[in-house]
Amino acid sequence: MKADVIVGIQWGDEGKGKIVDMLAQQYDVVCRSQGGHNAGHTIWVDGVRYALHLVPSGILNPKAINIIGNGVVLSPESLIKEMEQFSHLEGRLFISDRAHLNLPYHALIDQAKEKLKGVNAIGTTGKGIGPAYSDKINRVGFRVGELLNPKNLCDKILENFEQNRAIFDVLEIETPKAQELLETLNGYSKELSPFVTNTTNMIWKALDENKKILLEGAQGTMLDIDHGTYPYVTSSSTVSAGACTGLGINPKDIGIVTGITKAYCTRVGNGPFPSEDFGKEGDIMAEVGKEYGTTTGRRRRCGWFDAVAVKHASRLNGCDQLALMKLDVLDGFAKIKVCVAYEVDGQIIDYVPTALETAKAVYKEIDGWESVVGIREFDALPENAKKYINTIEEVTGVKVGIVSTSPERDDTIIRG
Repeated sequence: MKADVIVGIQWGDEGKGKIVDMLAQQYDVVCRSQGGHNAGHTIWVDGVRYALHLVPSGILNPKAINIIGNGVVLSPESLIKEMEQFSHLEGRLFISDRAHLNLPYHALIDQAKEKLKGVNAIGTTGKGIGPAYSDKINRVGFRVGELLNPKNLCDKILENFEQNRAIFDVLEIETPKAQELLETLNGYSKELSPFVTNTTNMIWKALDENKKILLEGAQGTMLDIDHGTYPYVTSSSTVSAGACTGLGINPKDIGIVTGITKAYCTRVGNGPFPSEDFGKEGDIMAEVGKEYGTTTGRRRRCGWFDAVAVKHASRLNGCDQLALMKLDVLDGFAKIKVCVAYEVDGQIIDYVPTALETAKAVYKEIDGWESVVGIREFDALPENAKKYINTIEEVTGVKVGIVSTSPERDDTIIRG
């Protein structure tokens, strides 16, 4: 059995949570491969809202095993708080002992560096994700497995502060008091130790036993550290290939890849966004779509569907199908735009240039529709909604296999 992958195809916030939750009802194991608590997956079930940041979306399937992989940078404080939403997690949630810790001082570094950059700030969530990944790459980070020996970990953290005292002084970050730090780490260890294990072996065993496995990441392809709009990107690999390194599996283990995309486009923070709408339509998308970050509460920048970027991202990920989310947000628009090409230096191109900030969106307009809310069959969609979906398929070259028509789990069209 191969592991299927869910991946964001835009700049994150595509609605992965709903799709993973819906699909997770059919899977035995759901794994999170990268990112940290800067991610936010919102899931609505029977009118109840769940906000997930580190816990895999399969947690709402009582029969599923949920794994936080080695590619994640984990904030113990955030995870412990998130776990309080659920009961009886032992035996259902597992954390890789190789995942790296995102500790409170990482967030202080993140916020201080963003402040120093001023107008050149990237627009991070300030949650310490970048500094935690930096420590990992610099080989000075700390792993989740080290929580099993809090005293030793405490000594190593204090030694790290001493070795980097000059940097911490510039950033105005004080050295933690030894006793307070040890108490904090003891608290983390008490709460999380029962869940820490070698998750790579767990996944290999599940594959060998032909278990159904679903892999999910955080953020979106256009924020990938290598392939996104650098430097306005996240600090990890958000593409499907990143799921392999983030969980310890090989490319041959990957099955169906589903790319998640909104029916329009959003972005948080700074960076290029060719199809951004600065007018009334963008405001309507933000308000109707409730485009405020699950993690930060920041309003997202909104714009029209960028089929060129989705085509690019789909190729990077090897997408077998797209899941089109929040189609209902476009209800009532007289005209709906799709970015089908870019204009760069007077030339029309159909690919994503490295310097995306130089690109101007070229649009195709489609007549709007009244409402798609709650529709669960493709044939029942308004004709113009079908035309819109067909246009997306034509430009991207990828089938739209799933269409979401409301935040509720069951208001979803599955196309054969």
